[in-house]
Amino acid sequence: MVNVAVVGCGYWGPNLIRNFRSLSDCRVKTICDADPKRLEHMKQMYPDVQTSTEFAGILTDHSIEAVALATPVNTHHALASRSLEAGKHTFIEKPMATSSDQCRVLIDLAKQRNLALMVGHTFVYTAPVLKIKEIIASGEIGEVMYISSRRLNLGLFQKDINVAWDLAPHDISIILFVMDHDPVSVNCQGKAHINPAIEDVTNMTINFANGGIAMVQSSWIDPRKIRETTIVGSKRMIVYDDNEPLEKIKIYDKCVEAPPHYDTYAEFHFSYHYGDMHAPYLKQVEPLKVECQQFLDSLQNGRKSPSSGEEGMKVVQILEAATRSLKNGGSEIRLAS
Repeated sequence: MVNVAVVGCGYWGPNLIRNFRSLSDCRVKTICDADPKRLEHMKQMYPDVQTSTEFAGILTDHSIEAVALATPVNTHHALASRSLEAGKHTFIEKPMATSSDQCRVLIDLAKQRNLALMVGHTFVYTAPVLKIKEIIASGEIGEVMYISSRRLNLGLFQKDINVAWDLAPHDISIILFVMDHDPVSVNCQGKAHINPAIEDVTNMTINFANGGIAMVQSSWIDPRKIRETTIVGSKRMIVYDDNEPLEKIKIYDKCVEAPPHYDTYAEFHFSYHYGDMHAPYLKQVEPLKVECQQFLDSLQNGRKSPSSGEEGMKVVQILEAATRSLKNGGSEIRLAS
């Protein structure tokens, strides 16, 4: 039985508490938050769980083996560093930290102390994304030519990060997971409409070593909630709509083929293939529960997760490059290898 402390019970923390409690090999021993009113509310829901406003008390409690952080991004590095230094396996909600240098410090701390370090990229544990990765790996859709993701809604506005840092980590983690190629550069443009210091709409382009490209659009000021990813392959195409209740993935037997050779322009004709659409069966499971179980497996068995500290750092590196690009008029920023 692994004793876990969940730190932060604002928007996302209660979901972590509920899912960790649902696992048979886990016990949520302590909930920590700076707001006593939030703790009082959580105590009413879970009378058997201890509550505390003091993070330091969790670090000195030797019965607590793991800490899950669901706090503001600007606190991740400091809290996770203290957790790892105290010998606690550590789970951090996305994004992992505010810089790749901070991510590297956390990764090194975890390695030095042989501790599990994992980031909350929940979407890589969802049935649709796992199925998409399987389909791409099988060669069914051919070579991936491009990916286009849109994550749009009205609010929730953040005070310390822009919309790219808030929403794009979901799409970036999905794209890196299914592409299986290294990104080499990033372009990003955006605009701040409500708060002049924080962009509320961004368009990001990620270029890959194999020539692939991915576009990520994020917005807090769109009238509709859109959660859609399109993957265009040389043979078939996939549309993943997370707002769909059942048929979240649709595979379209469509493609464009150029003639293999021609002698004159008049002989050149594209061939458009229009086939059927089908939606594969997906077993419905709560991805956050799968993610929490993966964290336990990582600390118990040493199994590396798809959202390890290294994967979390890759996402932050892209967000850093996107920020630099934003400040430089959308110029291309190369990523360190």
